[in-house]
Amino acid sequence: MGEHAENAPLRSAVRETVTAADALIGMVYLCDGPGGRLRLQPALTSAIPEGLRLRLEEVGAETEVAAARAIQERAVVWLPGSPGRTPAPHTGVVGVPLSQEGGTLGALSVVTRRPGPPTGAERDLLDVAARWIADLLGAGSADRHTASDFRAARDAVPVGAWDWNIRTGDIVWDDEMALVLGLPPDYFDGRIETWRALVHPEDLPAVVTKAEQSLRKGGEYSVRHRVLRPDGTVGWVEARGRITEGDDGLPARMVGRLWETTETRAAMDSVGRALQHMSDGFLAVDSDGRVMYVNERAQMLLGPSDDLIGRVLWELSAVAVPALAARCRGAMADRVATGLDVRSPTDRRSYHLRIIPVPDGLTVYLTDVTDKRETQARRAAEERAAAERTTRIGGLTRALAEALTVQDVINAVAERMLPLVGASGLIVQASGPGAAPTIQSVGYPRSYIDRLPDRPEHNPFDQALRDGVPRFIGSPQELEARYPGLADFASLGGKHSWAFLPLMVSGHVVGGCVISFDEPRHLEDTERGLLIALSGLIAQTLERARLYDAEHHRAQELQRGLLPRVLPLLPAVTTAARYLPASEGMLGGDWYDVIALSGDRVALVIGDVMGHGLSEAATMGRLRTAVHTLAGLELPPDELFAHLNDLVSDLGDDFYATCLYAVYDPATGSCTVSSAGHPPPAVVAPDGTVRLLDVTADPPLGAADPPFETTQLVLPEGSLLVLYTDGFIESARRDIDTGIVQLATALATVADVAPPARATGPWAPFDVKARTDEAGRLDRLCGSLTAALLPEGERTGDDAAVLVARVHALRPEDIAVWTLPDGPVAAGQARSHIRSRLAEWHLDELVMTTELLASELVGNVVRHARGPLQLRLVRSRTLICEVSDGSLTTPRVRRAQDTDEGGRGLQLVAALSQRWGVRYTLDGKCIWTEQPLPAGPPAHDGAPVRGSRR
Repeated sequence: MGEHAENAPLRSAVRETVTAADALIGMVYLCDGPGGRLRLQPALTSAIPEGLRLRLEEVGAETEVAAARAIQERAVVWLPGSPGRTPAPHTGVVGVPLSQEGGTLGALSVVTRRPGPPTGAERDLLDVAARWIADLLGAGSADRHTASDFRAARDAVPVGAWDWNIRTGDIVWDDEMALVLGLPPDYFDGRIETWRALVHPEDLPAVVTKAEQSLRKGGEYSVRHRVLRPDGTVGWVEARGRITEGDDGLPARMVGRLWETTETRAAMDSVGRALQHMSDGFLAVDSDGRVMYVNERAQMLLGPSDDLIGRVLWELSAVAVPALAARCRGAMADRVATGLDVRSPTDRRSYHLRIIPVPDGLTVYLTDVTDKRETQARRAAEERAAAERTTRIGGLTRALAEALTVQDVINAVAERMLPLVGASGLIVQASGPGAAPTIQSVGYPRSYIDRLPDRPEHNPFDQALRDGVPRFIGSPQELEARYPGLADFASLGGKHSWAFLPLMVSGHVVGGCVISFDEPRHLEDTERGLLIALSGLIAQTLERARLYDAEHHRAQELQRGLLPRVLPLLPAVTTAARYLPASEGMLGGDWYDVIALSGDRVALVIGDVMGHGLSEAATMGRLRTAVHTLAGLELPPDELFAHLNDLVSDLGDDFYATCLYAVYDPATGSCTVSSAGHPPPAVVAPDGTVRLLDVTADPPLGAADPPFETTQLVLPEGSLLVLYTDGFIESARRDIDTGIVQLATALATVADVAPPARATGPWAPFDVKARTDEAGRLDRLCGSLTAALLPEGERTGDDAAVLVARVHALRPEDIAVWTLPDGPVAAGQARSHIRSRLAEWHLDELVMTTELLASELVGNVVRHARGPLQLRLVRSRTLICEVSDGSLTTPRVRRAQDTDEGGRGLQLVAALSQRWGVRYTLDGKCIWTEQPLPAGPPAHDGAPVRGSRR
């Protein structure tokens, strides 16, 4: 059917249909006859690829093709695209029958850009276009569908030819020109001015402009315009021409053809009417971006067509967005549809611009998407709010699950729940049986919280606690209306709306919670439901935390009761200690003690019961009591450990304990140490040198096999002895060996190595204030060591203890030792030595009492024991008198009868001395007594010295 190649109206109709329908391809099929095959008309196709055209050149009438189906069903048919039949499988094909009164001429087939069926408006548009094409093809009769008839129809459409001499202005045209223009044969005088006079005045500027552009650029001349015929009628024509150059290379002539397009224009007007009344805005834009057509809806959005036609699309103020020009140029260059949203500055509504490339430019659809975008934005905001709320609720749940104490619960709610509901204040009251309510708050002044217990009786908080019903108050006015007189009290807190929530567990109120806001706020039902649901979660956590706090408080009280509350002030040592409970708050088995012994000696003890819990804490208390009892018997360290090992072994196979026991003698400066599986102590010399004692470590108590080893060393005056448990040096980040090295480093850095100056002169009294100040310095040293080895972030599940002691040796001038002979003369010599030395010490008031004590003790040795016999006097915070012998016989106080001549010696010793006792040495025993000094401090400062009292 190549006969249609010159039928410009038909080709134009197909091209305009493709453009108006936003399609990719347009094709016209004609029937060979009734029931015959369909043949593709190559001259009546638009933008069809060559390979696809060959495959679709002939179609059977009964095949599943959109064009054949449309003829069969005599209706618009849509089929989805498929590989090999259409340019892409995601497109669609629409078939429209070309019908007339006498039958069907063929079908119009259009390949759409999207896979879905056409909308109602698109169907109407295609139906109008099909009728237009059918009218052009059939010329009004269903019997005129043969090839010869179509050739006659083509011949009935005149096409004129013209030749314009550009340099002279003369123009020559053939007879067909007069027919096309509707002029008498002798009307035209050959002048270009006469032809231009026929152009409609409104179209003349465009015609002249196109001609000038063709002359200037040397391109093809193509224009469509109206003509005013001499009889007053108006018609549409289309002219096309080309430039020929003269010998000088400049434009010399323009030749071309002219044909009438009035019917085409009428058909396009039908399409235009469909476009004109579309619900969406529609614009046709040429390749330069200039607006060529605007429908009514677009004029309502952008302005009158007179102000828009000829203007560049992306320069219009109503759609002027930076990306529009680039999008339009990209669509024309890539031949790919695109789109973007713009916001109109006139009505402040949002419009979506769908930009579709067509052969001669672009078509642009403007759709009002304000409501759609607002709905999408609202839905997105709701989804984001729901996601954020879910995240916050999850965070609150995790934080409450991890909260241990009531304060942890308050912190979790303040951090997680207040932002969840946009609140600014929180008050939580935890109630317990037999205990005063605990009130915690966030976002309130302290003065207001202090006044809460004195709040008016009629208030929503107490009512919620009584009946378990939540109350929500949205403004101070509502509060005043429902609870007169309470608004003034509430205003002190600075809040303007409240949610009063009872905290209930198993139907019982365990506390209350107040969520408050800075501004008046009436909570929605969903917000109230969320707060009520969260209050139940908070109540469960609060009750658990309250029980934890109570148990933790009891555990701390028990722990404090098992450890020394105050370390004694003793002449031989100045001490300080630090205990750190386990991070989980469990009871631990670490302990320490400082025990005063006879002769100003002192025992330093530290230990660790393995494990955590009440049983381990009880074991620790039993061990500490046992150590005190055994130390009172003046047992040496190895024998004391043997008894402790038996005690721990009797507790069962699951109990083990480490312990270190050190006895310091200030008279000799010696220190005797035994260790049962415990880390070695550290010693800081007066010059700052730090060393770890090489102590033989026996197995832990409960696993050891006596005898235990002892280590003897001498500590210079002012040395620091540091005892610690494994929890003090071991953590999750370091092993015990690394911890010992870090402890030594810390001691070398922070230890106070300069001991206080000792008093000089004939008498150096025990200075309580100086010792108290020194104890404070050692306590700060314990704090520094704790911060260095166990900072807050590295606390482990193990408890820890450290004991620091500065040793003080007795001055030689405060000690007097004599060896006495065997026999009765020993008592006399003892009295003589005592009188002489006490006179030197200016203790004459104690001479007679000390002589009686020494005479009785020496006499007992002469009568009941054996030598060698030795007498020692020590001037310390008390006057110590010691008598030693080589016998292991234990003196006992017995009640003498009235007729007995003896047996009252030890009763006399107990009556005259403040304390007395017996300790065993390597070669015998020593009986000692203590007397208070006349002007000295009380003999008891802290823990008592073990021995008999009066």
